[in-house]
Amino acid sequence: MKSILIHLFALTFVLLNISCSQQNNSSKADLSANKLEKEFVPLWAKSVVWYQIFPERFRDGDPSNNPTVKDIIGADPVEPPKSWNIHPWESDWYELQDYEKKNGEKELWKHLLRRRYGGDLQGIIDKLDYLVDLGISAIYLNPVFDSPSLHKYDAASYHHIDPNFGPDPVGDRQLMKQENPLDPETWVWTKADELALKLIEEAHKRNIRIIFDGVFNHMGINSFAFQDLLKNQQKSPYKDWFTVKSWDNNETGETFDYVGWFGVKSLPELREDSAGIVSGPRDYIFNATKRWMNPKNKGIQFGIDGWRLDVAFCVGHPFWKKWRKLVRSINPEAYLTAEIVDTPEKVKPYMQGDEFDGEMNYNFAFACAEFFFNPDSMRISSTEFDHKLKKLRELYPKGVAYVSQNLFGSHDANRIGSHIVNRGIGNFRNWGQYFGLSQAANNPKYSVRKPTKEDIRLQKLFVIMQMTYVGAPMIYYGDEVGMWGANDPDCRKPMLWKDINYADEVYNPDVSKRKPDKVEINDDLLLHYKKLINIRNNNKALQVGSYKNLIADNDKDVFVFEREYNGQIVIVAINNSYSEVVIEIPNALDEHYKDVLNNREYNTKNDTLRLSVNRKWGAILTACKGK
Repeated sequence: MKSILIHLFALTFVLLNISCSQQNNSSKADLSANKLEKEFVPLWAKSVVWYQIFPERFRDGDPSNNPTVKDIIGADPVEPPKSWNIHPWESDWYELQDYEKKNGEKELWKHLLRRRYGGDLQGIIDKLDYLVDLGISAIYLNPVFDSPSLHKYDAASYHHIDPNFGPDPVGDRQLMKQENPLDPETWVWTKADELALKLIEEAHKRNIRIIFDGVFNHMGINSFAFQDLLKNQQKSPYKDWFTVKSWDNNETGETFDYVGWFGVKSLPELREDSAGIVSGPRDYIFNATKRWMNPKNKGIQFGIDGWRLDVAFCVGHPFWKKWRKLVRSINPEAYLTAEIVDTPEKVKPYMQGDEFDGEMNYNFAFACAEFFFNPDSMRISSTEFDHKLKKLRELYPKGVAYVSQNLFGSHDANRIGSHIVNRGIGNFRNWGQYFGLSQAANNPKYSVRKPTKEDIRLQKLFVIMQMTYVGAPMIYYGDEVGMWGANDPDCRKPMLWKDINYADEVYNPDVSKRKPDKVEINDDLLLHYKKLINIRNNNKALQVGSYKNLIADNDKDVFVFEREYNGQIVIVAINNSYSEVVIEIPNALDEHYKDVLNNREYNTKNDTLRLSVNRKWGAILTACKGK
């Protein structure tokens, strides 16, 4: 069960330092690129606040397009259900519904994999104004391409949006049958495709950028290429797309076999050679890339603003170098971010200006977990925190740190609230081990309870850091309203909305009962996110400003830094201790400061700024000009 959930939901590698077979292609990146003065990153990506959306679980905007049992064929688990329905959005997460009980299966993971809640693109469009109100300026969408699974990492194609994300699933699938997938001139625009273009357009109207998830290492068994290969074997035009280990042969008794991603047969890997992904799938990926970045004759000015690349470490460097040139030829300001959960040294070759602009910054999350959340016996000091952050800022070429997505929660990690509840089960940085420990179904000691007010205080403290530090903050949908959940699949619960009355969470993963936890929006936490995002959005120094550490006091557990841009200075003070502290900041340049987080004002004395900061809290100080 552990390995299945890791492979099918996380779609990241299991252990740090593991290498894909394709990674034998050594990088020819010039590591001296750090010396380059000119930045290669898009400037807009420094100033945005990201919001990650897992489409199937965000909002059901159109119940008429909800999947049927036929639509999930090809997704794991392979056994067809005896009974199946759309799952109630408001239901207790671990409670098995009547239709699920009829299947008679004891394995919880099978039930959770089969669930569909009906989230779609219309739901995202309907909630764009919610994101505007929150202060969001960029969206990262988990995969939206045609796929039978809930997570969509098993693509049937890259050039079509999943029909169940659009208004006419049946009609879309009929249209798609008319195409020759190898000939882009025959590609049609389905209703779901056109709704995706509408989403892009509506986002852009609100000054929100949007990027898609590119899963170019593997496809799904439902893919047009793999289905043709399965049927026609060596006669298939796709015979070179995948790594085939054996063909059906009646004379020898051999059966068709192939390489699946990390051995997962539902995810056949695209074949690579020394030049990267081989020509057939490479050309297809290139054509699909053009389609979504430059949708010709579709009445919108621009396509998507960039890509997030899944398991980027599993694709050879030569492919990424060619693909980046294509992407930038279409849009010189396109943003490319990679998922590479590894040590900074192993991430570095991908960030030299000829592949990616930034990364999903798990190393930032690891350092923050070790400073803010780990139990005292496992926690790092202020100076250690400073050293880890400095290494991340200075290791990569100029600009990379500013556009990397500073996250904590994601679709591949337990939610920040539940991480805090379970602090001490392991160290987040030990990714392979921690992944399993943070899956409630695999760890009986994992607590699935709702975070307390004190737990939420620690989340708020992290948000103060996240919104003021170097890099582009990224919020995983629902973290801002207090959603909780263990690692995959529990981090993928349906989003909380005011117009839905949610059942209390009463059930545990083993279907035993616990004290009820009320499922509702945490308005206080939501206001905190809004306030911090607003502070970031209104202070250019917090977006693009320089960084200077002012204080790393291990005795007081205090961390203070300065951001500066064009004469504007913002000082951020973090008190990570269990009691209120007085912080003295020497050499303050201005006489008067306002703490915009706590609405206080301070005067300097003898060029020293003296302020008190509550336990597990912070202060954000800006100069009060003209006072």
